[in-house]
Amino acid sequence: MTTLATPDTVILGIETSCDETAAAVVLGGNDILSSVVSSQIDIHARFGGVVPEVASRAHLESIIPVIQEAVHSAGIDPSRIDAVAATVGPGLIGALLVGVSAAKALALVWDKPFVGVNHMEAHLYAGLLDDPTLEFPLVVLLVSGGHTMLVEMIGHGTYRLLGRTIDDAAGEAYDKVARYLDLGYPGGPAIDAAAELGNPEAINFPRAMMHDGLNFSFSGLKTSVINYVRKNPDVSNIDVAASFQAAVVDVLVAKTIMAAQQVGAVGVVLGGGVAANSRLRAQLQSQGQLNGFRVAVPSRAMCTDNAAMIAAAAWHRLGSDGPTDMSVGANPNLALPVVA
Repeated sequence: MTTLATPDTVILGIETSCDETAAAVVLGGNDILSSVVSSQIDIHARFGGVVPEVASRAHLESIIPVIQEAVHSAGIDPSRIDAVAATVGPGLIGALLVGVSAAKALALVWDKPFVGVNHMEAHLYAGLLDDPTLEFPLVVLLVSGGHTMLVEMIGHGTYRLLGRTIDDAAGEAYDKVARYLDLGYPGGPAIDAAAELGNPEAINFPRAMMHDGLNFSFSGLKTSVINYVRKNPDVSNIDVAASFQAAVVDVLVAKTIMAAQQVGAVGVVLGGGVAANSRLRAQLQSQGQLNGFRVAVPSRAMCTDNAAMIAAAAWHRLGSDGPTDMSVGANPNLALPVVA
């Protein structure tokens, strides 16, 4: 069995932590040979959010065809795959088990190493997939439906948590506001689209904790939006969406730059599902460059849940830690490994 990652190591990555069934084949940690994602958006849209049991069943139906397509699209024989990786957490337990079980089965059949990957760690590597020349230390703004955090990447596998949300994640706030405004599902893209047509300066929503450390808070902003609309029922939804989005992005960008300055980072990286947001991408790029930082904004395909980032993180973990023991199971509450 291969135990160390080399530039020639090929890893099949599998991602099923939430509502995307994904598989990818990656060479040498950053050369994406294939990346296949089967979305469940249409399945969950009628419920207004992800239903765990429904997600698990959809993963069961999609996992084999998605893996087959990823291997076929990569143009390689399965014997060329050196390791099989899967997200082991955090995420929905039923969904995670589908991917972990598939990965372990393939690893056993092919007699290859299995590598369990932390989903949050994988998001940190999304930016390096698009630009492997990035140097450390880096500050990563990781924003998704379930997480909002600032992480210092000191080196491969060595991270320090600089700040996190104390209540709602940014993506969660997007979803709740979109639902209240009846803009559709998923909330992030719906608000982004509406905001394109609105005035971001129409309403001065609060920028919570803007100058108070590196933690975030978005629950009050969500409540402020709801109260404003109730008091002003004739207000335009597109102006509310644009103003809400401006408030979220202002805080995210300001704290990211502040964190990078405090730790002496070389660059800043954006990751997570909310990293696909157009205003956030534009503002972080402009403010980061203005303050002298190298900025890495991954392609939108690498922001949302995908298996290429799983394979990339697995390549580094295989090189540093070797294979994951087969006894390791799915952990829905898995935390990002950080140093004090």
